[in-house]
Amino acid sequence: MAGSIAVIDYGMGNLRSVWQAVAHVAEGREVQVTSDPQVVAAAERVVFPGQGAMPDCMRELDARGLRPVLLDAARNKPFLGICIGQQMLFEHSEEGDVAGLGVFAGQVRRFPGERMVAADGARLKVPHMGWNEVRHSAPEHPLWQGIADGERFYFVHSYYVDPADRSIVAGTTDYGIPFTSAVARDNIFAVQFHPEKSAHAGLALLANFIRWSP
Repeated sequence: MAGSIAVIDYGMGNLRSVWQAVAHVAEGREVQVTSDPQVVAAAERVVFPGQGAMPDCMRELDARGLRPVLLDAARNKPFLGICIGQQMLFEHSEEGDVAGLGVFAGQVRRFPGERMVAADGARLKVPHMGWNEVRHSAPEHPLWQGIADGERFYFVHSYYVDPADRSIVAGTTDYGIPFTSAVARDNIFAVQFHPEKSAHAGLALLANFIRWSP
């Protein structure tokens, strides 16, 4: 449907909060949570969220026949990946030693336990859970419009993406180590944090995605 937004449902995670946040800023566009490849194919733009373990996510995506239409969307229409939806775009994950979709070259790595130490010497827990700052990469991406550099977003994850091509890095965050928290290329923007749980800043990013014309 022209102007519609598809939130891809492959059975991993409660997507109601994603739907509510996107619908809140959708400016009258229809927002559908769907596992129907035809609905995804017909949508103007696609949101690819998720939570859980990468091997389970990849298996469920394929079980629903969503891989071809998802890859087509990642080539051809405004596309937003969230959390596992970012990680699945890469070639390979250390979580379960599983292949991803290969849209981006690079690996998904677990936070290294021996380096999980805060500036004051305190141990940092994995998963990384809670609010943290995101620094924008230059040149600043249109989806950061109206969002301060260093704004805080909400994270829940034990793994992070390590792109082979550093030019796609759109945001970075520190948690024991600096890691890539946002990537962008052409019509794709993908983030490790949860904009739907990130209050005003998250809604601002989603609103920018709705208006974005890559």
